[in-house]
Amino acid sequence: MLRFILVFIFLTSPVSLKKEYHREYYENGIIKAQGWIKGDSKEGFWKFYFPNGKLKEQGHFKNNLKVGYWYFYNKEGKLDMEGHYVKGNMTKWWLFYDEKGKVNHKCQLHRGVKNGYCLKYKDEKLKSAEKYNNGKKIKEWYDFRSFKKENKLSDLR
Repeated sequence: MLRFILVFIFLTSPVSLKKEYHREYYENGIIKAQGWIKGDSKEGFWKFYFPNGKLKEQGHFKNNLKVGYWYFYNKEGKLDMEGHYVKGNMTKWWLFYDEKGKVNHKCQLHRGVKNGYCLKYKDEKLKSAEKYNNGKKIKEWYDFRSFKKENKLSDLR
């Protein structure tokens, strides 16, 4: 009886699930996605591709949810945006790039919605700052002095 219980526990425990490398392809044979699967869930590092073969996005999964730091690219292969995921939700600071590969704005997000500050740049120089609460713009500043006067710089961490 004890032997049966131990075998049952081993066979039904998550430890018994093997991690396997998985690849998906478009109909034209170009790779669409590749990464690790454990059971039915994406687990670990994954890469996704456009139909032209260029990298589209890359990052980690845990229990089929995006986690950690992710990178997203445009169809030409240039970095488009990057940022943090927690349990499948965009959160913390996200950086967004222009067609020249320069940061044009960075925003604090919570569950995929602007919540906190959004800093806008032009030619790598700060042009304005905005503050959001649950996706709604509260205020905008065009000079650093007034921004500093009304906000704590520690909030930008």
